Order: sequence, then structure tokens, then C-alpha cells
Amino acid sequence: MECRVLSIQSHVVRGYVGNKSATFPLQVLGFEVDSINSVQFSNHTGYDHWKGQVLTAEELKVLYEGIKLNKVNRYDYILTGYSRDTSFLEMVVDIIKELKKANSSLVYVCDPVMGDQGAMYVPENLLPIYKNKVVPLAEILTPNQFEAELLTGRKICTEDDAIKVMDLLHDMGPETVVLTSTDLPSKHGDQFLVALGSQRIRKPDGTITCQKICMDIPKVDAAFVGTGDLFAAMLLAWTYHHPKDLKTACEKTVSAIHHVLKRTITYANEVAGPGNKPSPAQLELRMIQSKADIENPSIVIEAKVL
Repeated sequence: MECRVLSIQSHVVRGYVGNKSATFPLQVLGFEVDSINSVQFSNHTGYDHWKGQVLTAEELKVLYEGIKLNKVNRYDYILTGYSRDTSFLEMVVDIIKELKKANSSLVYVCDPVMGDQGAMYVPENLLPIYKNKVVPLAEILTPNQFEAELLTGRKICTEDDAIKVMDLLHDMGPETVVLTSTDLPSKHGDQFLVALGSQRIRKPDGTITCQKICMDIPKVDAAFVGTGDLFAAMLLAWTYHHPKDLKTACEKTVSAIHHVLKRTITYANEVAGPGNKPSPAQLELRMIQSKADIENPSIVIEAKVL
């Protein structure tokens, strides 16, 4: 398999977030990954201190020009995550459009990182760009509940609301939508969070079928960073291997992440010692140690078809 991904995300020297969180799992699963680092920081911003540089839209353009001049700008997938600058995001849009011209079957996986729990952590003027320019280009979209609500202008209070919101997101462009986390109550109790997914498949005769799924995911009690980036990367990989089976792709994605998080929290608690809260450094994802689980995850979380 020769499958090449262009991943435009942040980079950290120490730890796992952005491209550091996405590249290793994709490579392990057989993908060639070309990374453009939208920022280069010493570590993620949850630490007490962080230093680094930010790539400008112009610098992004220069890097892409180099790839183009050498005629190696053919990609099977594009993956994007956190961006906090309008001009940078607009440049990403231009690059995606050009790459889609070069390869009409290119798949764009977009994690529209804007905020969580009712609060935006990017400038508000990014929302219209995501809504009007980015999302319509995406084949696969992985918002959390808050981001899905922002993009559609509708609140999610029930499972029916979530289904309606996913349908609205389909209507904007993406054929696969996964709400990576919601505040909906789980039938298993408050130690679980609910994720939902929806995939529209166009049959050869033009009719459209839709598979909708729901997952109850056990919560792991810690503030992890980089899990969203890992989710989008793994979903890219498993939808490639199971293109018309969102249920299996999501089960493998979520199960693999669950194994990584369990290994991470076990390690962090050991190192922190009894009664101590693990530090951000101790809670960095145990990615390398989870290689076998990433390659071949045993399914510990099953999806229910709605």
C-alpha cells in the first residue's frame, strides 16, 4: 500500500500533541506521512511554561511551493487540526483545493478545533471560515459536541438532536461525521461519555444509505492532551481499511485510544506516587509503548447501530 498523508498540525519537542500525536500511529499503520508543523513549541500549553515559534500563512505557502515545484504534491489524504489564525486557515483551504484538483479522490480529514465545554479557545472569526470554506471541503469531520453546535447553530440536548446535527453537517459536505464526545447521558451511568457517528454512502445507482452509530466510552479520570489529534489520525487509518463500515472503524479507533489512555494513566499514577496528582509531563500519552495496540487493537468498546 502506498498511501500518503499531508498532515498540517502543531509540533512539540517534548510530548504528544498535533503532528507528534498523529504521525507515529499513521506510520505504524502503513501510511507515508508528510508533516507541516503549524507551530513548533517546546511542549503543549498545559505545562507551566512553553516557548516556541508559529508558522505564518506566508511560510506555509513557501513550504507548499517547494513540494509543488518538485512535483511531489500528490496526496491521498489531508489531515488538519488546531489553527488559531485566519490567514493560515485560508491558506490551508487554498492548498486543499489545489491538492483536490491534482487528485480528485483525495480525502480530507478535518478536526475543526475551536473549543469545548461551551467555550471557544480560538478567535471567533475562525468560525465563519470553518463553516463556509473548510467543512464543505472535508470528507471526514470529527467535531466535539460544542464544535458541532457552533457549525450548525443548533444545540444538542438529546440523541435525536445529535442525529439532526450530524445530518446538517452532512448537508454541508462531509460524508462521514463523528461527534467525538458529547454531554448526553450514557445508559451505563456518569462514568461513560457518549460519542456518535454517521456515514452517508452513495451507491452506484445514486441512492444514499446512511449508517448511524453510538458508543459509550469509559471515562479515564485525567486531563489528557493530544487525544483529539490521535482520534482523527486513527479514524483516518481505520476508515481507509474499512471504507464502508463506520462501526468497525470507530470501534478500532476508540478501543486503541482507550488502551493508550489506560496505559498512560497507570504509568502516570505510578510515577506520581500514591495520593499525588500526575503532572502534565507524567500524563503525556504512552504512544511508543502502545505500538501493538495501535497496530491491532483488541475491541473493548463496541458501537451500537442506531
